[in-house]
Amino acid sequence: MATESSRSRKGIALVTGATSGIGAQFSYQLAQEGYDLVLVARDRARLDSVADELREEANVSVEVIAADLTAAAERSVVETRLKSTTEPITFLVNNAGYGLPQEFDLNSVDDEERMLELLATAPMRLSHAVLGGMLARGSGTVLTVASLAGEAPLGLYAAAKAWPMSFSRWANAHYRSRGVTFTALAPGFVRTEFHSRLGIERASMAPNWMWLEAEFVVRSALRSASRGRAVAIPSVRYKLLWAVMKLAQPLILMFVARASRTSNKPTG
Repeated sequence: MATESSRSRKGIALVTGATSGIGAQFSYQLAQEGYDLVLVARDRARLDSVADELREEANVSVEVIAADLTAAAERSVVETRLKSTTEPITFLVNNAGYGLPQEFDLNSVDDEERMLELLATAPMRLSHAVLGGMLARGSGTVLTVASLAGEAPLGLYAAAKAWPMSFSRWANAHYRSRGVTFTALAPGFVRTEFHSRLGIERASMAPNWMWLEAEFVVRSALRSASRGRAVAIPSVRYKLLWAVMKLAQPLILMFVARASRTSNKPTG
């Protein structure tokens, strides 16, 4: 186990959606790199459990903030923490998110709005909250979990995930010369709780070779962020798929339209 004297204290990282899947891996790997942590999630009991484990294993300081980022009052607590000048956040990971199991027209508009707020509005507000201090200090990293789905016209989830891809490209080009980098992580299929929470079997989503481990995805993302890259795409297979998707968007739209017309034909 590392000690305070043997590890170099890199600063404080704030991770949203920090208690499971990709978020938990970010928490663990950033702790191993020497960051103290602020963990944000909705479940206070789970937050405390993860925090205790990290304090014991990595000998880091861990704060917890139980907050629903779609609730303005609770989100403001996180924004205030990001603006702290006495214990500044040097690395922000916007990871919190979820998907909806049904088609856009079958979900309530309120459910769709909450998902959009969590996937796009919350990362925008948290990034804005932390940016001023990072620019004043001349250093900082903002990493937002996007998705390869953001490059495909495949519903509101994909549209929401397109936001961090576009924003991070612009923000990284705009602020990098002032010491602050922005990175969008665009993984494909990752073995986490995400799909099981939707009630979807992994085997029905994609063949086994397309699934990545969260540990590898996060390690690749942190490496890309340390190099100041605007987009992190883990694994060669997904880099190739990303290139194909960008070229094939018109064909994807045509396929979606045809499939929709077929599924909506009257059967009686």
